[in-house]
Amino acid sequence: MDEFAVVHTDQTDSGLAGFALGLQIREAMLTSPDVVLLFVSSSYDQGLVLHTLQETCQPRLLLGCSSAGEFTSRMHGINLTCALAIRSDQMRFSVGVGHNINSDGVGAAKEMLPAFSPRLADYPCQTALVLADARGGQLDMFLEQLSTQAPGSYQFVGGGAGDNAQFYWTPVFYGANVLADAAVVLTIQSKKPIGIGASHGWIPASKPMEVTKVCGIDLLQLDGRPAVEAFHLQAQLRSQRLDAAEPLPFFLHNLLGIKGAHGYTLRVPLAITRDGAIRCAAAIPKHAQVCLMEATTHSPIEAAIEATCQARRQIGNTRLAGALFFDCVTTRLAIGEAFGFELEAVQKQLGPIPYAGCNTHGQIVGRRGQKSNFHNCTAVVCMFPA
Repeated sequence: MDEFAVVHTDQTDSGLAGFALGLQIREAMLTSPDVVLLFVSSSYDQGLVLHTLQETCQPRLLLGCSSAGEFTSRMHGINLTCALAIRSDQMRFSVGVGHNINSDGVGAAKEMLPAFSPRLADYPCQTALVLADARGGQLDMFLEQLSTQAPGSYQFVGGGAGDNAQFYWTPVFYGANVLADAAVVLTIQSKKPIGIGASHGWIPASKPMEVTKVCGIDLLQLDGRPAVEAFHLQAQLRSQRLDAAEPLPFFLHNLLGIKGAHGYTLRVPLAITRDGAIRCAAAIPKHAQVCLMEATTHSPIEAAIEATCQARRQIGNTRLAGALFFDCVTTRLAIGEAFGFELEAVQKQLGPIPYAGCNTHGQIVGRRGQKSNFHNCTAVVCMFPA
């Protein structure tokens, strides 16, 4: 028998918030959950929320991340906390933790490998939910190592922990522990497929350009010229204002897209450095072909619908029990109140099925061995069968 419970609280006291979530889970489930996935705003004492929740409902596994906007089927907002609890005899769960992911992505991936198991005949479907501190901008390398080294045929889903785009405190959680510069993975071996879908809805708005010079997460040159010139030209052509001291309002509507075999992977520009480089949320490979990208207010809503439909198609007519939804904090900031319409669109596609999720600093979705599993401004849906 499978049980799913989606809970939330706007209680501002951290201890009481954890107690409220744990009590709701206890009331909704017959026994203690196998897993609780928890998303907590950075406005809380996150360790205290974890401790009181763990004491109240005693899950076998507790993990999650700091979030940049929280939502469930029944609410959405900021400075809240929410959770998805699961108890299942159709799925097997294991957790792994990797440390120092930004300075030693290879070592962090290796540290997490014991959580991954070879494919089992009775549980043929394999999914890995990864939550990570993305502040260092090095998740691409870490995820590539993890997806290449993991045994079996895992599909990956998840996101980068958030703090409302402050990029100051974005930890992940395991048990009652709050972990910075770390990643946590929940591996799921299931009897039925878990559906995953992703879409972003952005389209090219400039000519293709070659990345000719980069340094870590700083984009220095495009087509042999200072990268910032391409953004100033775009602002001029579109009669938009680009303030070098406060460029984020412009960047929210003018992302970078890295051209790949199956479309564009998005990267969010964050700042213009003193030497004119464009600092991005994650590294962009040298010699990559990129475009400046654009979207409308409706594009994220359409993308969320497409992501939900993709996930639904993966599991066919199987009855659903619950879902997770992740989208970028950049999307929420860019479309403002219309983000509520995006969440309503997801719920309409899910019908009566409850979901929980959060705004993240980057999204994770892909399959084993895929070159890039890390995205920005991408709606990601994960559906669990009943």
